Amino acid sequence: MPASRLTGTVRIHHNPTPADDALGEIKAGLARNPKELPPKYFYDEQGCTLFERICELPEYYPTRAELALMELHAAGIARFLGADCELIEFGSGSGRKTRILLQALQPLLYTPVDIAASALEQASAALANEFPRLNIGALCADYTQRLNFPSWPQLPIRRRAVYFPGSTVGNFTREEALDFLRRIRALAGDGGALVIGVDLKKSPQTLHAAYNDAAGVTAAFNLNLLAHLNRVYGANFDLAGFAHVAFYDEAMGRIEMHLRSLRTQRVRLAGQVFEFAPEELMRTEISCKYSIEEFEEMARQAGFEAAQTWLDPQRLFCVHGLLAK
Repeated sequence: MPASRLTGTVRIHHNPTPADDALGEIKAGLARNPKELPPKYFYDEQGCTLFERICELPEYYPTRAELALMELHAAGIARFLGADCELIEFGSGSGRKTRILLQALQPLLYTPVDIAASALEQASAALANEFPRLNIGALCADYTQRLNFPSWPQLPIRRRAVYFPGSTVGNFTREEALDFLRRIRALAGDGGALVIGVDLKKSPQTLHAAYNDAAGVTAAFNLNLLAHLNRVYGANFDLAGFAHVAFYDEAMGRIEMHLRSLRTQRVRLAGQVFEFAPEELMRTEISCKYSIEEFEEMARQAGFEAAQTWLDPQRLFCVHGLLAK
């Protein structure tokens, strides 16, 4: 079949993290002092549903700010990425921002990567229905690990472009973020591009409200991490024994989200016992905030050059357009 005739093909590939590797990572986090759990385990089916609710909360500004940027600048972002590209998206989720970009860009291939299989399959099916000529090569995988992308030799792809919206890069420490950007640079290759959402530094009051919503949805999202470990790995966390805590560390420039133990507790997981003291904090997420200059410098160290920035009028959020050097 001629390359130009290959349209509307949908493939879903699974590149799961081995269960033993995931369990080992979780147990290692629980054994640390202080304890911590990787935030990627938030995003089971229930966690994805709760996060979509968070995105609609009045206190949670990032989604609204980024959506407005995409609606206003999608054509410019599409021109920046250019024609005949493969668009790889990490953490694709429900795909609201993606739809705006796909409509403007019309890529040869869209490759969403997400750890949540059911959410990925549902989003891919919905996009295939909405964009019947779009080739979709979904990959169910942990994008923080080594990825195996299937080849599409029938498609004359001119550029690999990575799309990483939602300020998820903030969930890495600055050292981890630099390493992650270097891996994206290697994936994109020479001439590749990256469009990435970055939450900006702002008043601590605004940040505190965004992660401590009045309706308690973020608290439920945080506690669902323990419910996930109970469901998937047979742990016996008592969710009533923990409380949601989130605060902004101005010196570190990041939000920290924790679960606080309300009493002495002993939790069993895969034959191992983990003890919690009253008031002990277990970190479940960080969300680093950057200035535009800070992030551009980190991107430069990773092998990118800053080419474009799209910024909302309130300077809440920035979408960076980066080119591989």
